Amino acid sequence: MWKNRLQPYDLLSKDEVNTIHGQAMTILEEIGIDFLHDGARELFQKSGMRIEDNRVRFERAFVMEQVAKTPATFEFQARNSAHTVTLGGDNVVTAPVYGPPFVTDLERGRRGATLEDFSNFDKLSQAVDQIHCAGGTTVEPEDLPLGSRHLDMVYSHIRWTDKPFMGSVISTENARDTIEMASIVFGGRDKIEKTPAVLSLINVNSPLRYDDRMLGALMEYSAAGQPVIVTPFLMAGAMSPMGLAGTVAQQTAEALAGIALVQLIRPGTPSVYGSFLTNTDMQSGSPAFGTPESAMGILASAQMARHYKLPFRGGGALTSSKAPDAQAAYESMMCMWPTILGRVNFVLHAAGWLESALLASYEKFIIDVEQLRMFEWILGHGLPVDDEGLAMDALREVGPGGHFLGAEHTLRNYRTGFYRPWISSTENYDRWQRFGARTADVVAAERWKQVLAEYPDPGIDPAIDQELKEFIAKRKRELGDD
Repeated sequence: MWKNRLQPYDLLSKDEVNTIHGQAMTILEEIGIDFLHDGARELFQKSGMRIEDNRVRFERAFVMEQVAKTPATFEFQARNSAHTVTLGGDNVVTAPVYGPPFVTDLERGRRGATLEDFSNFDKLSQAVDQIHCAGGTTVEPEDLPLGSRHLDMVYSHIRWTDKPFMGSVISTENARDTIEMASIVFGGRDKIEKTPAVLSLINVNSPLRYDDRMLGALMEYSAAGQPVIVTPFLMAGAMSPMGLAGTVAQQTAEALAGIALVQLIRPGTPSVYGSFLTNTDMQSGSPAFGTPESAMGILASAQMARHYKLPFRGGGALTSSKAPDAQAAYESMMCMWPTILGRVNFVLHAAGWLESALLASYEKFIIDVEQLRMFEWILGHGLPVDDEGLAMDALREVGPGGHFLGAEHTLRNYRTGFYRPWISSTENYDRWQRFGARTADVVAAERWKQVLAEYPDPGIDPAIDQELKEFIAKRKRELGDD
């Protein structure tokens, strides 16, 4: 976890924030949100909201009353307490790519992901300090049965990392299994209800609809006091208007409606305003990432979350590129700078994302970690304006016309004074040629293999491990996948 002491960048004026808020409330009052889950609609009906078929129309005072119950910050515990993090405020927590069905590396190319790949990304996340949370569905392991693969995925997070992790969200039952496994690890359900141990991603089926499966998971996690990231899934021009202000208003309406439901289920349960906002390429119909619209969407969305005093998820190293190339680099940086300047609290997809979330790349993971290390340096090291930072002794020693290479100040600081790249090349051309003229993707390919070879296994208590395995075996028998 990092502390982001940078002043957050406000893209919107106060009047513009209030205008977008007003439109979000109008959407909730006049149009409403479809909730395709009987239990969710019953809760809203008991609270006095207007229900028509699946549609819930909200009173703005009710929404704001519920949202105000959400903690501005909350602790998210890890198996190793040294990796426990706090979400919200000026804290930044990173997690790897989430969701791709395919995986790639320079040797084997693009292929269907497996459980081995899933566990490899867990191990990479454990080994790299710049990744703070092991994430959730880093890849979709297609070599396992769909009905029970969530058990192996959650176990992988628990076994191969001791960092916080995310839960399965595709059904009520998957959420219940995740909660049970976390309860085994942390010593009982009461322990995780006191301090959350599972964070989950609940996507809105935009525009203006929550489906029954995601709602089932949201309700299960909320009842157990486990935070959810309520995230509208918006591609402007397709699932939201081409007007970005209208898109942010729609996103706000969708997110606040979900957070209101969380608070109805269990008041005070932590929730995160989530944003997955970019634009559609109107020539091809494909999603476009790393665009100016992506960057402005991150900044505006983060500002709206601050307006409601909610923890915020957004940004990441997003790209439409199919390879870890120059396009991937500049599009990812186009998203990561506003992520930092907007003071995003939870950064999903911080490493490894390619091909508009269809592809997880080992090399891109490493290249993104280089980028994260640079942001960590900016946030952690900063620009000290003190005696050492001002370096007046060096200026007096060298004087006009000299150089600072041999100055006492330089000799004191040369090992630690500047950022030292992890994979980037800074040597001269001749030396670069002698060492094989390796481009960044080739160096990254060597690095991820090295990181896996040197992976520091955190271990696990044998009794807990046995109980987890017995639970998984029992559930697989019940699901018919043993």
